[in-house]
Amino acid sequence: MEETVINQNKEEFIKIFNENIKREGAQELLEWLKKTDFFIAPASTKFHSAVAGGLCFHSLQTYKRFKQNLENEYGDELNNKVSNETIAIIALLHDVCKTDCYKIDYRNVKVNNEWTKQPYYSFNDSLPYGHGEKSVYMISGFMKLTREEALAINWHMGGFDSRVLGGSSYSLSAAFSQHPLCVLFHIADIQASYLDEEINNK
Repeated sequence: MEETVINQNKEEFIKIFNENIKREGAQELLEWLKKTDFFIAPASTKFHSAVAGGLCFHSLQTYKRFKQNLENEYGDELNNKVSNETIAIIALLHDVCKTDCYKIDYRNVKVNNEWTKQPYYSFNDSLPYGHGEKSVYMISGFMKLTREEALAINWHMGGFDSRVLGGSSYSLSAAFSQHPLCVLFHIADIQASYLDEEINNK
């Protein structure tokens, strides 16, 4: 992703954040994000938005999809169902767990019958707390989340979450049944990842 696009996405993220998230501790969280690699990191090592700036881009795409899903579901009742602050918190911050985890490494690749060193992203998690639950933990260090916000972020991976892959946990289905926001946000995350972003399955 070009540097100009990365900077534009950063500005858009900060604008949405500042316009919607007014909770105590929010500005401290934003200032911390600015000191991390959040705005230049990829969203994955080899799947969706596996490029510099991909993490911020994915967060913005998920925010747009989430708003669209909520508008389609609730129509004129949307403002009575969920606040703009909650929408922004869930979508913009659901993947803060990925900050400072991606590193550029090099591997030997044969090009024109000659071995050359090519860069690639590796994942090194210094806080192996999980995925969605790690984001909740990190956000909570700065500001309080509502129960529904925490659940939506915690379970945004849906059936891809490592805690439910074996099929022995009923917590995911309970969260989906009791909190429609969890369902609508999981769908938004999938839409952004697979419909709006470049996928590299090589």
